Amino acid sequence: MTGEGRAALQYGKLAIKTPVVLAPMAGITNTAFRRLCREFGGGLYVSEMVTSRALVEQTEGSLRIIGHHPSEEIRSVQLYGVDPATIARAVKLLVDEDKADHIDLNFGCPVPKVTRKGGGAALPWKRDLFEAIVQQAVRAAGEIPLTVKMRKGIDAEHLTYLDAGKIARDAGVTAIALHGRTASDYYSGEADWNAIADLREALPDVQVLGNGDIWSAADAIRMMRQTGVDGVVVGRGCLGRPWLFSDLQKAFDEYQRDPNSNAAIDLVQPTLGEVAQAFKRHAELLVEYFENEDHACRDIRKHVAWYFKGYPVGGEFRAALAQVQSLKQMDEILATIDWSAPYPGEEAEGPRGRQGGVKSCSLPDRWLESQSLDAGDARMLLDAELNVSGG
Repeated sequence: MTGEGRAALQYGKLAIKTPVVLAPMAGITNTAFRRLCREFGGGLYVSEMVTSRALVEQTEGSLRIIGHHPSEEIRSVQLYGVDPATIARAVKLLVDEDKADHIDLNFGCPVPKVTRKGGGAALPWKRDLFEAIVQQAVRAAGEIPLTVKMRKGIDAEHLTYLDAGKIARDAGVTAIALHGRTASDYYSGEADWNAIADLREALPDVQVLGNGDIWSAADAIRMMRQTGVDGVVVGRGCLGRPWLFSDLQKAFDEYQRDPNSNAAIDLVQPTLGEVAQAFKRHAELLVEYFENEDHACRDIRKHVAWYFKGYPVGGEFRAALAQVQSLKQMDEILATIDWSAPYPGEEAEGPRGRQGGVKSCSLPDRWLESQSLDAGDARMLLDAELNVSGG
């Protein structure tokens, strides 16, 4: 395959020139953050995960999550669910009401409140349930491209990714994204890129994307070369660093020109002032999204540590910004730092966001005794979609 072919994703009629997907993150990848990231570079920007039941019921929260700004050329929505019929109804709603151009199904969430009810990364263990969900969702989607995102499995002794990948491929999905960790790994340690390469080799006839430990553009190209995937999925690496998508676009432009090129690219190394400007822009977009300045300021507070990681701003500045109550106050706080301070280098790089250690995956009683769904499992799964967002 040529470099040009490898450097683009084809989702149905949608051509994605830069093969980078923003991973859905609950409470993070709302319209405001997606718009900010798109201002820096190309790719596919997916909404926060929304439960199929909430969407079918058309709750206010679910409709807000799937909303897109007119500037978002590809409206990408990620669904989470455990019931094939409900997911199919949610997909059909998105198609019939023209709410999405691409739909992704989440089978990778490791959060205990999700897995303990059989959802997220726990679900592919029940092969018949997984197959039913994907098959019915693909049929309901029609010509709208439908993809799946998953993890390696529940833990090292209960891996599901190869079987699930083949089931999804046979069901007709457009692409499969694999996070190289199990649910028990949560976000600890290093992602297993060998597993991603194994999935790529096992499924040569469907697009495969790799997820896990993409902290820089160099990481993305290294994953492409090491695993042979068609694209990468970026999650925590872009927290507080929306300019990462600029680096990724430059790197993939060069990769498309020559997959073996080691030419240096002009990476974004923002001064403290440029970080402050991006932070303020993010807040302004949140005000537009929530239509409420107070809500936006409360939401931006969780991003403070990510944006200013490694920069010499001091504890008082961080504390003040983490309690900001208005855009005017934000301007006053940002004015207290040295905007000309240079990029601090490695101190601003590397892991960010949730990490934690390996932990036992919370599962329903007797979940691992069989890979087929029984009547008790079916009743329990009815409670797995009580929230608007699965994350």
